[in-house]
Order: sequence, then C-alpha cells, then structure tokens
Amino acid sequence: MFFVRTASERDLEKVRALLAETWHATYDAFYGADKVNELTARWHSVDALRKRLQRKNAEFVVADNGSELAGMGYAAMSDTLAKTVVLHQLYVLPQYQRQGIGRDMFAELETCFPDAERMRLEVEPQNLHALAFYRAHGFAEVGKTPNCGDEQSGVPALILEKRL
Repeated sequence: MFFVRTASERDLEKVRALLAETWHATYDAFYGADKVNELTARWHSVDALRKRLQRKNAEFVVADNGSELAGMGYAAMSDTLAKTVVLHQLYVLPQYQRQGIGRDMFAELETCFPDAERMRLEVEPQNLHALAFYRAHGFAEVGKTPNCGDEQSGVPALILEKRL
C-alpha cells in the first residue's frame, strides 16, 4: 500500500530514477530514446528536482510504501496566470499504473492551493492514457503549445485546464 507524502531531499535520487524509467516507457515510442535522455537530463536531474523542492508556493509529493516510490507529483502557483496552479508533473511507474496512485497524488495536489481557482497542465497529445486520466478528472483543452516544458523542448503539448 502506497501513501502520499511531501517529498524530501532524500527522495530526489529515487524520483530522478522513477522519472527516467517512466519517461522512457512513455515517450521513447514518440520521440526516441536519445530525445528522452536529453529531456530527462535537463528536466529531471537531482539539481532540477531540488529547485522544485525548494520553490515557494509549490507542492512536491511522492507515493511511498516504506521501501520504494511508485509515483511523484509536482505543482506550483503560476508566476504569470492569476489564481492558477500549474500541474508540472504527475508520474507513476508503469508497473503501478491503474492502481489509484496517480489519483491519490492528484487529489492531494488539488487541495494544496486554496487560493487557486483553476489548475492547468500540458500533456503530450499522443499520450492517450494521460489524456483519459485528466479528462476523467475534469480537465478540458484550452490551447496548444509547440514546446512543452520550455521554449526549446520541441515537444508539442495540449494545454488542459480545470476549475477548482
């Protein structure tokens, strides 16, 4: 049984490994292993994760069973959109998907921002499992971007939003 808790510094290496495994399982088919390695090195390094962990107006959670992490989630208040929290990451290891872990982390993140009126995220259009998950949780498409995550990613994404 996994429980959701706030991440700590001691989790960062496990989270980095979890993200690498999950990203390769999800995105290699779309972008190839080299592109996934490039993005994972840039976005999921321990230093990048540490910056997220230390950010104010943010929440970084993990799903933990006492011996391993099965998932992670990260959301932060937007610097540019009023009363909007951005769900930056919500990932569950492939062997633990469809067991409610993502739902539990998402439910926790939804409650961490009482001043937010909406939640926004970007999702790869070909990631049909993620799209189904977010639509089932009340998200609707509000736009598109050619560069998910940063301006040089080259990864297209749909922008989804939900009222809180």
